Amino acid sequence: MKNLLYRLFDHRNLGRDEAREVLVRMARGEYNDSQIAAFITVFLMRSITLDELSGFRDALLEMRIPVDLSDYDAIDIVGTGGDNKNTFNISTAACFTVAGAGYKVVKHGNYGATSVSGASNVMEHHGVKFTTDVDRMKRSLDRCNIAYLHAQFFNPALKAVGPVRKALAVRTFFNMLGPLVNPAIPKRQMLGVYNLKLGRLYNYMYQNGDTRFTIVNSLDGYDEISLTSDFKCYDNDGERILTPEEIGFPRACQEDLHGGDTVAEAARIFDDVLAGKATPAQENAVAANAAFAIRNFEPGLPIGDCINKARESIRSGSALNAFREFVSLNG
Repeated sequence: MKNLLYRLFDHRNLGRDEAREVLVRMARGEYNDSQIAAFITVFLMRSITLDELSGFRDALLEMRIPVDLSDYDAIDIVGTGGDNKNTFNISTAACFTVAGAGYKVVKHGNYGATSVSGASNVMEHHGVKFTTDVDRMKRSLDRCNIAYLHAQFFNPALKAVGPVRKALAVRTFFNMLGPLVNPAIPKRQMLGVYNLKLGRLYNYMYQNGDTRFTIVNSLDGYDEISLTSDFKCYDNDGERILTPEEIGFPRACQEDLHGGDTVAEAARIFDDVLAGKATPAQENAVAANAAFAIRNFEPGLPIGDCINKARESIRSGSALNAFREFVSLNG
């Protein structure tokens, strides 16, 4: 590790195989917390390369506990985190909105490292017990259209670096990797990124595969469609910048999306959204993200129709019913 750090401090990059090897060794416990923290810090001070990100991803997918859910045409809706906005659980609420609209979701998530409440925090707050039982996941998909994969249960590397990430409490390249390493490798992905540089990296990675992907970034730095600014969308058909107004939404303010100071506060907002009791800005943000996930399934459908499907899922109670059934099956 010492030699590796000297190389990185000298502004040299890792090759794809080198990046894969260092993460494999990290997962094996060959480095101590101080070494891991120093390694992580390098990538806070300079941009990660496509080869480095690809190599890290190779390692995590190689070491993962695989999950075969290939019978389901499912999507993962996930943000990188690390945008320092401390929003409520928009992506997770969008997952249940999409499930309530009748589409399959295989959600990969973790505890919050840079925000109060990650997906796993809000799940656990509601009594959800994480599992590696594939049969239970399939039952969950069959009965409420969604399964949840807690990242640390499926990837030893993510578990190994968890304490260091939590102690640092800043964005790291593991934020970049989380959305890329869903152990079920779903056929569809909706990924939120915190800046355009990472959006381009993701775009390059997915252009070479067969995943139906949607990548979004709000230009003011949110890793989702926040409706607080214009946003960029990349997908298999190209890239474009959109405004909230042209897809039928008013602009929101940053305070409108704040997730509170505790997991309980974030969970209350999450509950309000699914129950149709949230503020217009909170519901709009969830509906916008859910709509672009629905459009991933139906690329020929006008975005206005996708938004209507998302709103109907919330307002009819379907999203809330999907969540209640999910908690019942996984509690």
